Parts: sequence; C-alpha cells; structure tokens
Amino acid sequence: MATQLDTIQIETAPNPTAAVIWMHGLGADGSDFVPIVRELDLSNCPAIRFVFPTANTMPVTINGGYVMRSWYDIFTPDLVRREDEAGLRNSQALVEELIAQEKTRGIPAERIVLAGFSQGCAMTLQTGLRHPEKLAGLMCLSGYLPLAAKAAEERHAANQDTSIFMAHGRLDPVVVIERAEKSRDLLTQLGYQIEWHEYPMQHSVCGEEVVDIGQWLAKVLA
Repeated sequence: MATQLDTIQIETAPNPTAAVIWMHGLGADGSDFVPIVRELDLSNCPAIRFVFPTANTMPVTINGGYVMRSWYDIFTPDLVRREDEAGLRNSQALVEELIAQEKTRGIPAERIVLAGFSQGCAMTLQTGLRHPEKLAGLMCLSGYLPLAAKAAEERHAANQDTSIFMAHGRLDPVVVIERAEKSRDLLTQLGYQIEWHEYPMQHSVCGEEVVDIGQWLAKVLA
C-alpha cells in the first residue's frame, strides 16, 4: 500500500513484529529523529520497524506565512486559542494511511506505537485517541493535545486503556509546560493512563528522556 508521505524506515532486526511511527516537529523532516534509534536501549524489545514520515509543506501563519514542513498551520503563540482544525484532520488521515500500511505488512494495530515531538506529539494524540483499533502506545514528546474540547466526544473506546507516555521540558519556551500539563490533566480526567516525565530542558530531547523512552517501549511492546 502506497502512502502520500515520504518516509525514512529503519528496521532493528529482520522481520519486525512491531512498528513505531514517529512524527517530527514544525519545520523539521523525517530525518530529525533517526539518530535517536541508535541511542535507544532496545535490547528488551522485539524487532521494530521505525517509520519517520515527512510532513507536507504549507505556509505557517505564526512564521509570517513562510512555507515549511508542517502537519498543520499555527495561528497564535498559545497554540490553542485558534486552531487549524482542517489541517489537523487532513494530517490525521495521512497518519492513518501509515498505520494501514504497517498492517498490510503484517504488523497488527496493537503492535504499533504512534510517537511524535511537538507538532508530531499533537498528531499522535489527534490520531491515536480516535483510532478505531487498539494501538500499542502513544509517545508524546514536548507537545500538547489539539482540539481538546472535542477529545471526549470524538475519542474511540479502543484506545481508552492504551499507555500514553508524555514527556516535557520544564524550561520549554515553545510549548510551555503548562500547556502540556493541561493536556495531561484533561486526559487523566477522561480516564487515560498517563506516564508523565519532565526534565530540566528546553524544547528538545535529553539523555535521561531517551532512557525512559527505551524502557517504556520495552514495556508496551513486550
């Protein structure tokens, strides 16, 4: 099955039985998190196919209309006062294509992790909460829950008990930690299982976080 997005794919061993679909942040591309794979301790994990898609280009309002790789438009610094609902839903459909592609290659939904950083985190939650089959887990790095007011109504029961890993930097000036905390608290109120981590970093990834990600992947893909 062909998808509309270019991807970089890395298999940790032949014949993978699990997949991690990992979305980048604003202005980056599929290569952004490729180096992280080498840093993860995956010794307690099965063979994994990491899929790193590259978002399409679009003018981004908050950056003066500059055309860049983006999963959806961003209108305001607070990210949520006005949201690009059409863009979010369009990219959600593209992520669904990536899930479907892995299924055609023999990896069932319950062995697929959705992961993302910043905008990619938003896409992980936008897609994962609504996906009609149980997924292995949702890895949410330095991001937030988009369309939060619609999450309760639109979520699918299939992923009510799916583990959600949320990690954030206390010094993040791009997606302030308060935004992530509000997302965490809302998801908790909706009954989701949140594994929360915070680190003394800005809008980035740190070594301690990489260790925690590896341990979580081993747990949800055991």
